[in-house]
Amino acid sequence: MLDRLAHSRGLPQVIRTDYGKEFCGRAMVVWAHVRGVQLRLIQPGKPSQNVYVESFNSRLRDEYLNEHWFPTLLNARTEIERWRREYNEDRPKKAIGGMTRAAYA
Repeated sequence: MLDRLAHSRGLPQVIRTDYGKEFCGRAMVVWAHVRGVQLRLIQPGKPSQNVYVESFNSRLRDEYLNEHWFPTLLNARTEIERWRREYNEDRPKKAIGGMTRAAYA
């Protein structure tokens, strides 16, 4: 997954995560080291240090995942991508004066 993302968007210099075992495990540490990506972990119990990701994950879960059932993994990927595009491109954002990100860019 991370290699596909890196291929389409390029490698980041830093990845900030919480202490989830998927982010602290050997595979992630080795992946980052081999590619020269620095891992930064937020302090335990401080989700405010990763507020944008926490906000997005909360909205995804509350607005979409809890409301839908996906019969296949392909269906889940397709539908979640549709929601993500709407969230990122079509939804007005207060932080940029009520404009969509597409209009702001």
